Amino acid sequence: MSVTLAIDAMGGDHGVVVTVPACCDFLEKHTDVKIVLVGDLDVLKQALNKFPKAPMERIQIIAASEVVLMDDPIEIALRRKKDSSMRVAIEQVKEGMADAIISSGNTGALMAISRYILKTLDGVDRPAIATAIPNELGLGTTMLDLGANADCEPMHLLQFAHMANVMVQVVDGKPHPSIGLLNIGEEVIKGNEVVKQAGELLRASKLNFYGNVEGNDIFKGTTDIVVCDGFVGNVVLKASEGLAKMMSGLIRQEFNRSWFTKLMAVGAMVPLLRVRKRVDHRRYNGAVLLGLRGCVIKSHGSADRFAFGFALDRAYEAAKNRMVERIAEAFVAETK
Repeated sequence: MSVTLAIDAMGGDHGVVVTVPACCDFLEKHTDVKIVLVGDLDVLKQALNKFPKAPMERIQIIAASEVVLMDDPIEIALRRKKDSSMRVAIEQVKEGMADAIISSGNTGALMAISRYILKTLDGVDRPAIATAIPNELGLGTTMLDLGANADCEPMHLLQFAHMANVMVQVVDGKPHPSIGLLNIGEEVIKGNEVVKQAGELLRASKLNFYGNVEGNDIFKGTTDIVVCDGFVGNVVLKASEGLAKMMSGLIRQEFNRSWFTKLMAVGAMVPLLRVRKRVDHRRYNGAVLLGLRGCVIKSHGSADRFAFGFALDRAYEAAKNRMVERIAEAFVAETK
């Protein structure tokens, strides 16, 4: 099965400096992929000229005259910039010309435009943002929602769990992922009313519900999936990214402290680099906007070439394994 990925090539902090090289790298690894680069034609052609060996027969360029800036209000991005690279890329999925869209642009704008153009799946009240957060098992704990829905009802948290369940099956290849509900304690009596009622719904569902989990369980890898509202999820995400950067910074400081420290560090080089690799948030880049009638992947705005490649990987796996269709099927099954 051939997969076509539409790229908002102008989005994010770096634009084509990151998106074009990352796409060329990706095409080298995957011969069954076609890339649709959306953005300023002249800028894209100049960027591609730096990669003469790129398989141009598998690269298409589509013009877009506008760019959604990182600080653009949602109203501006949605109503006024109708020829933005973000919107035109999303429309490729709507029109069936691409299987997924990847953007490093404004998260709020990406969600708003995607929801407006693609609409939500039947049975889904609210789309959610999901991504993997590094854990001590060397894998990733999938967490949602990460900011799309600050206030949620119990049924929304149940729907998030169903969507994440399918996503982890499809993208990570886990047939029966375990699901935890983020709370202030493991006991069923803990938490606010929304969390308590959500726990009841999850226990009554056919999902592999582990029970309540606490913040430290995210990093332990206690469950494959952790469900929470978008306010809490976004705080956890930003805290985990800050922690990863802090650890990388501390490792660099130790290597540069003194000649003696450098000498001692040589012996610990391998384990230190392993730790640095495992907590590198770039390897977990690529949040999925779940619940839409199309596959939308949000790359981190500051993603470099290396990190954007992981967002492409996530989009590829989701599209190749029919993630959106399988989520839709799961919700139909739940209503029967």
